[in-house]
Parts: sequence; C-alpha cells; structure tokens
Amino acid sequence: MRLTNSVVFRAFSCFSWFVLFLSNSAFGADAPEGMAYVKGGCYSMGDVFGGGHANEKPQHEVCVNDFFIDKYLVSQKIYKSKTGTNPSNFSDCPKCPVETITWDDAAKYCAGLGKRLPTEAEWEYAARSGGKREKFAGIEDEKKVTEYAWFFSNATTTVEIGTKNPNRLGLYDMSGNVWEWMSDFYDKRYYEHSPKDNPKGLEKGATRSLRGGSYTNNVDDVRTTIRSDFAPDRGLMNVCFRCAK
Repeated sequence: MRLTNSVVFRAFSCFSWFVLFLSNSAFGADAPEGMAYVKGGCYSMGDVFGGGHANEKPQHEVCVNDFFIDKYLVSQKIYKSKTGTNPSNFSDCPKCPVETITWDDAAKYCAGLGKRLPTEAEWEYAARSGGKREKFAGIEDEKKVTEYAWFFSNATTTVEIGTKNPNRLGLYDMSGNVWEWMSDFYDKRYYEHSPKDNPKGLEKGATRSLRGGSYTNNVDDVRTTIRSDFAPDRGLMNVCFRCAK
C-alpha cells in the first residue's frame, strides 16, 4: 500500500503531538499554578564571565535536581491576601514586590504554601535559563539589559512585577527590581568548598544569602552571578522573595 504525503504528514503530526504530550506530562505541565518547572542538570556556577567579585569565585561545577520556582516575585497584594499584612515601604503599589520583608517571614510564607525558598545554586541555574551562558537573566548582551531588568539607570523605586521580558524559562525580574532571599546561610568563601551536588550552603551562620540585585544597583550588580547577604531578622526596601518547591 502506498502512503500519500498527507497520510505521512498526519501520522508524523500525531506522533509529534504524542511526544509533546508525554514530555509536558512528565516535565512541567503539572507545575503548580504560577510556578515554572526547571529540569535539573549540571552547570558552571559563579564568575563564568570574568570580572566578578571575590565571593563569586572560583567558578565551579554544580548539579541540581529538578525543581519548581515561582515565575513571579511575591507581590504586595498576594502577600497581604495570605497574611493580612504588608510590610512594604512602597505600600501604595499592590502589584509591586512585597519588600522590607525579613528572611524569617519570607521562609514562613513559603512554608505555609508547602513551598520553600530556593537555594543559591537553584536560583542561579534558573536565572540563567537552566545554566546557560546568561550574564543577565534572559540575555548576555549588556546593551539590551534594560529590556529585561530594572536597576539604577531606569528605576528609582520598586516597579510592578513582570513588566520586563522574562528569561527563557519564563521567569520575571530575576535580574534587578529587588534582591531575593535565598534559603542558604551566607558564606563569602563558600564556592571554595561547595559540594557538587545540590549545595545548600552552611548549616549555620549569621546572615542569609541574597541574589539578583535591585533598582538601587548599577548594571554590574544585577548580573546572574552577583551575591550578597543580610541579617534574617531585618528587612530592606529593596529585598523581596519568590518560592521554590
């Protein structure tokens, strides 16, 4: 029996749809609402672009398991609807990030939803669209960074969430707007002794890690590899968070 081109095309289309269906079912279509599925893998973490700060060195290989992460930062409106409070300094912007929030309250919020804060290794892997060579979340070209990030050159306060381009995983505001709390205790020399598989930071410490940069920072400090820290029981008006799972 001869197969016509149309029959072959329909068969190929059905097969392609079936493969896509299986892929989505196993790898992300069942992601919790508002979250993106991140397929785990190995990547070179840290100062892969050169010129980074000392706490971004040495560049080292890290592997993370599959995980989910919020597509968006937690907004003032959503946080208030869940907790009844809004600690933000810029409290007249419901769609802006909930800032001036402590690490303790951020972790408690995520736990209440059956989630958690991301690790530094997970966050950087996700910010770089799955460990790709992205100096800024979604892009490497600094000339186009204003299309993806809010920082000192184009913002004076926090800005409504999701108003810049996302990265290739569909994550918004991973570079700039506000710093983000991580689950890790901070160690400026952690990369010197970090384990390869699913590093989670120190077992104890005085401060917690921050990633991403904010509207108060210059372009160099909204890179995907930038690291900082702050006391977990204090909030800053340029710090927010997103949850992982």
